[in-house]
Amino acid sequence: MEKGELVDWLVALLVGYALGSIPFGLLLAMAAGKGDIRQVGSGNIGATNVLRTGSKGLAAAVLLLDAGKGFLAVWLAARLWTNVADVAALGVVLGHCFPAWLKFKGGKGVATTAGVCFALGWPIGLAYAIVWIGMLAITRISSLSGMSAAVAAPVAAIVLEQWMVVPALVAIAAIVLVLHRENIGRLRAGTEPKLGGKKE
Repeated sequence: MEKGELVDWLVALLVGYALGSIPFGLLLAMAAGKGDIRQVGSGNIGATNVLRTGSKGLAAAVLLLDAGKGFLAVWLAARLWTNVADVAALGVVLGHCFPAWLKFKGGKGVATTAGVCFALGWPIGLAYAIVWIGMLAITRISSLSGMSAAVAAPVAAIVLEQWMVVPALVAIAAIVLVLHRENIGRLRAGTEPKLGGKKE
């Protein structure tokens, strides 16, 4: 790798991280007078936990904005640099999940990954959305739906032979699964609540 390519990678990663670390869930909840969302439910800043404030509209806005920043990071990288969209994709998910100004405690990356997938290629995004929405409709378990969609993304990329984005999507899926490790434990124990429960 040449020096210029390395610089492009680092800049794309940092730009993605900066966009990803905008905590829309926290900011919108505070603006709406709901207080610190980190003191509600699971303490997560994502849309599912925002839903626990009782505001479906607010939760929908957070979901769209979190997905939007994922899309924007990849879209910008694809137009400003060459072959670094996948790096920006990883960066934006890292920023959302581990924002420096929230002591590296952010969301779990499901909505942001949706935006990333659509930006990397609409067929990948469509596969992600179908699995996410389909599993949610069947199980009503937010965590299981999100994890299933995250795993489906690299599988879809492999099937579509979009090899360049596979490593980033595998890494993102791993991040999503690790951040859901407590949920996985509850799923195995049969105690994971369905959508509208107290924990995510």
